[in-house]
Amino acid sequence: MILPRLALRNLLGAGLKTWLNVVVLSFSFVVIIWSQGLYKGMGDQARVAQTDAEFGGGQYWQEKYDPFDPLTLQDAHAAIPESLQTKIEKGEAAPILISQATIYPEGRLQTILMKGIDPAQSVVNLPTRFLDQENEDLPVLIGTRMAKNTGLKIGDTVTVRWRDVQGTFDARDAKIVQIMKTNVPTVDQAQIWVPLDKLQALTRMENEASLVILAQDTREFPQTSGWIHKDMDFLLKDINTLVKTKQVGGSIIYIILLALAMLAIFNTQVLSIFRRRKEMGTLMSLGMTRGKIIQLFTMEGAMHSVLAAVVAAIYGIPLLLSFAKKGWAMPQAMDDYGIALGEVLFPVYGTGLVIGTTVLILLVTTIVSFLPTRKIAKLKPTDALRGKMT
Repeated sequence: MILPRLALRNLLGAGLKTWLNVVVLSFSFVVIIWSQGLYKGMGDQARVAQTDAEFGGGQYWQEKYDPFDPLTLQDAHAAIPESLQTKIEKGEAAPILISQATIYPEGRLQTILMKGIDPAQSVVNLPTRFLDQENEDLPVLIGTRMAKNTGLKIGDTVTVRWRDVQGTFDARDAKIVQIMKTNVPTVDQAQIWVPLDKLQALTRMENEASLVILAQDTREFPQTSGWIHKDMDFLLKDINTLVKTKQVGGSIIYIILLALAMLAIFNTQVLSIFRRRKEMGTLMSLGMTRGKIIQLFTMEGAMHSVLAAVVAAIYGIPLLLSFAKKGWAMPQAMDDYGIALGEVLFPVYGTGLVIGTTVLILLVTTIVSFLPTRKIAKLKPTDALRGKMT
């Protein structure tokens, strides 16, 4: 216990020089935890939103279906297999039929996707119950983004044109029965939702679908001919990759901040060893070994991170908790990137993040503090007492 007390006393005795290093290092603490929590919150929020509204517990795609290739949609449909039909009847899955279409809001032309879904489904968190309109020929559900781009409102009528399975064009007036607000652009932008049975009849694709969404608690995934199972790892791959990319990009800032802090500590250690030569000589004359002196100076440098953690906690905890409570308002332009984020992004700070950041900075600080002390190993007590370095 002598060395830690002596190291702390020497460190505090350095005055302003010590506290400048501590403040810079504490800033690194707060920025790393804040940004990593922000990225984790972004990933968690996007995953939850897309799982609830689009992915469920996984999907089955018709073998020709490719959401990134609209040219495949004309042929991407088939009869629902019996194994999946059983799940649909039990409410454990929801079929989706997708067809290309064109709408003419206010005389303008816009290419869209027309998606058919069962109004009574409860697999995904979409207000499809509004599509259960017996008195409407073709009720339509759209999102706020679609409504903004087209100028459509609840109660408006718009002409919809599509092509059936035989390639014949047909058109009909559709009525907007509800506008849903969702964080997921991929169930909103450039698409309309209609009752599944009506879309099947309009396109002459009775009992067919393009994909089937499974309930989130699904544990059994039957093998089906002509249908490909897409698990959550596949469906969430884009989001996970985006978050990892952001984290890697943010690490550049961490490296710069840590480099500045470590440079200051390294210079402090070098100057400290140079100025305290007589003190080291005295300690060696009193019987302290070179190894103990090296430990003392290394400990002094490492304690910068300990003090920085304390200082960071003093102003960082209230700041981060306030940020986690109020969140960060997202710019409206984020909708254009297709990321499933809400109007406010809430960071997530885990225990592992805080402990991991603390251990990382403590380890790096200890290494940087040790490097200049290697000269002490060759120091002779007589030279040190005279103020010389050999």
